[in-house]
Amino acid sequence: MATNAIKTPTESPKRNWLLDALLGVSDWNGVVRILPGFILSVLIMLVAIPITNVLGAWLLSLQGIDPTGKSSPISAVLTAIVIGILIRNLLPLPQSIEEGIKFSTTKILRLGIILVGIKLSLMDVFKLGVWGIPVVVSAIAGGLIFVSWINRKLNLPERLGTLIAAGTGICGVTAIVSTAPAIKADQKEVAYAVANVTLFGLLGMFLYPYLAPHILHTSEQIGLFLGTAVHETSQVVGAALTYKEVFNDETVLKAATVTKLTRNLFLAVVVPLLSYLYLKRQARQEGESSPKINITKLLPAFVLGFILMAVLRSIGDATLQNGLAFGIWDKSAWDALTKAIGETWGSRALGTAMAAVGLATSFSVFKGVGLKPFLVGLIGALLVGVIGWGMALLLGGFVKL
Repeated sequence: MATNAIKTPTESPKRNWLLDALLGVSDWNGVVRILPGFILSVLIMLVAIPITNVLGAWLLSLQGIDPTGKSSPISAVLTAIVIGILIRNLLPLPQSIEEGIKFSTTKILRLGIILVGIKLSLMDVFKLGVWGIPVVVSAIAGGLIFVSWINRKLNLPERLGTLIAAGTGICGVTAIVSTAPAIKADQKEVAYAVANVTLFGLLGMFLYPYLAPHILHTSEQIGLFLGTAVHETSQVVGAALTYKEVFNDETVLKAATVTKLTRNLFLAVVVPLLSYLYLKRQARQEGESSPKINITKLLPAFVLGFILMAVLRSIGDATLQNGLAFGIWDKSAWDALTKAIGETWGSRALGTAMAAVGLATSFSVFKGVGLKPFLVGLIGALLVGVIGWGMALLLGGFVKL
């Protein structure tokens, strides 16, 4: 006599909450799925580093500067995104890399933003002094306001204009990749914005060191100008290094570096502000007369992490004045630790993320936009340069380093 078997419901696989929180996948099969794209992005980042060093040494040599022991004026983040785009558009790529690319452009990007926060310290603001802050704030505000306005006049996508404004006004690629997740920008917009600030930042790096002594008077004025008018941190250092080598002026290098680090610190304020303005306009476009913005959307975890790392760096630098950072690390050990976290791991995480952005960017997405974004970037770069020059001329004489 046949018996009816009792059927039990199929059990769903258990969700691994630790994996979900850290990697955005629910089980180990998800980890396996993200590996191909993630590993490819890491490899591109690793290849980008020596290529960047070679290109940077060549650029320094072009200006008659011995590149030995000097950092590259080109960011490896830029090289990584360019290599990624070339691979995407020149080689057939398997579908299996897509999940890893998405993981790299989200989780790894946010991790990189958090880690680079430790490169920034409020002690740099104190070094610049009360007269230097208005110079930095004016350059940032001018870049954000005018670039956004020009972008609207040319009828370009709002998110693209926001990214170019952030990169031009604050600190280049880091500002772009920090702002992009908050306003839900896509890879095309990120790639356009990165190309913009890189191109015009490099032009400023080459031109401004030779122009500066003809339009400004003191070393502090020139350092303030270079620190506000050039976009990327690596480009600012390159410009200031050129001036130091050509005109034998160490003060300009110091003033430009401190000015740029102070600009970078404003990321903690400007990214939430840009997010607020974008979300408010978006809500009004959807018909809300008095939109209410959730504070958690303005301060996502990666922005809070960035701020926390900057706070830790500031406290460490402050306690170092008494001998030991946090009562543990001496100056050399503290410098090594912060450099490892911010320069090595933070920059490599951002490089991996930008390689993935390149891998997700097809040349076809640029159709229909054309060269207008580069006109926005050019005008923005010129405006920030003029504002930086004017404020440095006006207040730079009061700054003493």
